[in-house]
Amino acid sequence: MASPKNATEPTPAPRQTRPPRIAVYPGTFDPLTLGHIDVLRRACRLFDKVILAVAPSGEKKPLFSLDERLDMAREALADLPAAGVEPLHGLTVFMARKHGAVTLIRGLRKFSDFEFEFDLAHTNRLLAPDIETIVLMPSNEQFCTSSTFVKEIALHDISKTAPFVTPCVLRRLREKLAAKGTTK
Repeated sequence: MASPKNATEPTPAPRQTRPPRIAVYPGTFDPLTLGHIDVLRRACRLFDKVILAVAPSGEKKPLFSLDERLDMAREALADLPAAGVEPLHGLTVFMARKHGAVTLIRGLRKFSDFEFEFDLAHTNRLLAPDIETIVLMPSNEQFCTSSTFVKEIALHDISKTAPFVTPCVLRRLREKLAAKGTTK
């Protein structure tokens, strides 16, 4: 039997939409390494958006300025639509709240990093109990990669840094060290 013309069709239930899952991955990224990118890619599989929060960190005496590190990160991550790059000013948990992030991402390369990361996660929890910290480990190929090692290797033989950084970062390393007169 055909339904009458004036009968209303049942309306589908409204789709439940959830807010986007946003995480913040903070660090100095001086320079950004393939290890950092590996952790970021892993985080992008878990979250809708991951903000790479680049910290100024005058304490570490970075090789690259904050603006240079932001530019390198944007170039290196251009193929990763879920990743954003922003400067980090102030405390990470405040930035996370500003962007509606519910999680902080941290990379853990070796056991000796654990104590620092544990203390940092605990402090962040005291400051912002609603924001979780997730620790991700890089792949086996990038497990020992660090920005410090990359810079040290670059001072001795810039070509040996290629397995640890993207081509755009390698180019910037060459330019920076040439300008300082420290390339070999």
